[in-house]
Formats: sequence, structure tokens, C-alpha cells
Amino acid sequence: MDDFKLSTFLLTFLYIFVWQVVQKALDDANVSESDLSAVAVTIGPGLSLCLRVGVHKARKIAKVFHLPIVGVHHMEAHALVSRLVNKDLDYPFLALLISGGHNLLVLAQNLGEYVQLGTTIDDAIGEAYDKSARWLGLDIRKGGGPALEELALEGDPNSINFRVPMRQHKDCNFSYAGLKTQVRLAIESRNLCTDDIPISSATEEDRQLRANIAASFQRIAVLHLEDRCQRAVEWALKMEPSIKHFVVSGGVASNQYVRAHLNHIAEKNGLQLVSPPPSLCTDNGVMIAWTGIEHFLAGRFEDPPPADEPDDMQYELRPRWPLGEEYSEGRSVSRSLRTARIHPSLTSMTKSSRN
Repeated sequence: MDDFKLSTFLLTFLYIFVWQVVQKALDDANVSESDLSAVAVTIGPGLSLCLRVGVHKARKIAKVFHLPIVGVHHMEAHALVSRLVNKDLDYPFLALLISGGHNLLVLAQNLGEYVQLGTTIDDAIGEAYDKSARWLGLDIRKGGGPALEELALEGDPNSINFRVPMRQHKDCNFSYAGLKTQVRLAIESRNLCTDDIPISSATEEDRQLRANIAASFQRIAVLHLEDRCQRAVEWALKMEPSIKHFVVSGGVASNQYVRAHLNHIAEKNGLQLVSPPPSLCTDNGVMIAWTGIEHFLAGRFEDPPPADEPDDMQYELRPRWPLGEEYSEGRSVSRSLRTARIHPSLTSMTKSSRN
């Protein structure tokens, strides 16, 4: 199958899948499109193909039922869904967003107004968890993170002397590519045949070695989070002394080891840790809907698409879309920021819309 046929097949599959998911959501909620007040949809950041399919479906509904549209920043939704489950969470607050593709530390000053304190310069923590779990021969059908966290309970977290990333850089940015390499080298140096022998078939000695690697990796991976978060708390309190909450969200926020250690950071600084339940930590429609509601009530939405809008219209998508302006002290000398095709940040767009 050539690339064009493969792309066409994937696009068709995605369209069918999205339509089925939307219909199931409506059926489960016992509502129809005519009951809706608006349509919220992710427009970035993310893969262009996936964004295009979602936006196409959203605009189709909005056009047929004459509904306004709210374009949602995916990472903002991870941060704001905590306000759905914790009514005391108000601005300003500090948020750590951790997933397979992102590590992001932001100061949320108001709806749509964010200062980026730190971001991922290569691999995010979720990617490191997933790849390490795969290399250790774990069953990752329910996710590499949960599988590795479970195995780590059996291991000695101090058995392997992995290095903490980026200790020499006094910023809040994250790097997990080097730690991934350390894990791979640790597996190879101990002659663990994890490709051929899954954890379920490992000997007791082999399993203990894998557990030690998992526990040691997890300790350093989270210690890297703690280092960056402590500095971010200090920066955030300097800008906004009234901060009371530290939000941790995204798929990796479901990890209980991660939550426990970040709760220690929060308590040490007089903050309350706020994290959504696991079902709202991973990517979900609820967080997009809730963020859409917040912006809709603030009057930030597009008018319904015109009735004559063609189905093959090319929409503006934002695959690379910063959540906030970068804090001056957070600019890392360890990375060169690629600027090609980066859309204006949500913060700068919010400011320009008020002028």
C-alpha cells in the first residue's frame, strides 16, 4: 500500500471512528445535537490529521444546528478540568501538565492568560515510562506507566545510580531522553533478554533485576519533576504571592508515586495539591467540553459556520501552539527553540483580543 492510499485509509477510518464516538457520547448523555448550546473542539496542539478530523465533525454539527464554536487548546483543557472537580480552585494557580507527549509548567493567572515556566526539550516523562516499560518486557496493553509503577513496587529504588537530568541548568525545563538511554544501557549491561522473555516468564532473579531498574528509573524520573517543580513554585510565588493551589494533571498524574512526591512539594510550600481523578487525567472529552464552557461563558467563541460552507474547506489548525508566553528566567540554554509554524501563544492571542 503506497503512502497516498495509506493516508486515505487512515483518514476514512478516523472520520468513521469520530462520528461513532460523538454519537455514543450524545446517546449516553440522552441528548441530541439540537439540545446543545455550543460545540467545543481541540484545534491544537497535536497531529494535523487528527485535529482536522475532529474540527471537521465539530463544524459539521455547528453548521447544521447553527451553533457557535469554541476552539480549545488541548493542554489548557488538562489544566482547567481540575476546576470542574474542585470548586475552590481559582486563579492564580500553578499547573504541572505531564503526559506521553508533554511536560509543561505554567502559571495560570486567569482564563486564557498563562506564563510558561518550563517545557519539554526532548522526551516527556510519559514517553520515558512507556519506552522503559517496553524495554523491560512488561505488558503495556493498559499503558506503560501503570505497568512500570506496579513493577517498581517490587524493586530497590537505590539499586542503580541513574543520573538526574539537567541538574546543571537552573531552569524549569525537562529532559527525559538521557534517562531513557541510561535505562536501555542498564538493561543491556545486565544481559536481560527482555525482547524474548516477557516479565510473566522471567525467573525470580531476572524479575528482581527488572524491578530494580524500574524502581531506580522511577525515583530519578520523579526527582527530576520535583527539582523543576520546586523552582517553578518559587518563581510563581514571586509573580503571584496569592497562589494557593498546585494543579497536577495529564495522563502521568494518575501515577500514585508521582502524586505522593509532588504532594510533598506542595505541602512544603504551603500549597494544596489538586489533581483530577484518573479518568479525567488521560485525554478525554470532558476536559475539552469544560474548557469550552469556561470560554463560552466568557464570550470567547466563533459564530456558527455559514450554511454554504463547503465540507472540504481547509480549517486553521494549530499543531504547534504554545500555551503561554515563556518566562524570561525559563529560557534554557540547553535547547534551540524551533519557531517554524508555531502559532501565537494563547496568552498573546487573549491579550490581542482585548485590545
